[in-house]
Amino acid sequence: MVTVKPMDNYMLYLEFDNGEQRIFDVKPSFKYDVYKPILDIDIFNMVKVDFGTAVWPGDIDYCHDTLYARSVLVQEDMVDLTDYSAVAEPRQSYKNGD
Repeated sequence: MVTVKPMDNYMLYLEFDNGEQRIFDVKPSFKYDVYKPILDIDIFNMVKVDFGTAVWPGDIDYCHDTLYARSVLVQEDMVDLTDYSAVAEPRQSYKNGD
């Protein structure tokens, strides 16, 4: 990962070294005590890239692979990166292999 930017609603904008731009939702992690300090928006906004992953003060970080696997690809036609509902990848049909 080469870039991380905090977004509204505890989302992270990520750029990976393969050129992909992705969005990661931090909110599900708040059920774990280690991530509760970044509920403070001032701390959340202090996110930076270190050793190829997202880190915060207090030794809070994510595994690079987790960020990639649990993020969604930014679509080329996106206009507003704060509207994360628009970034979900198309759902594959479950009917008859369509």
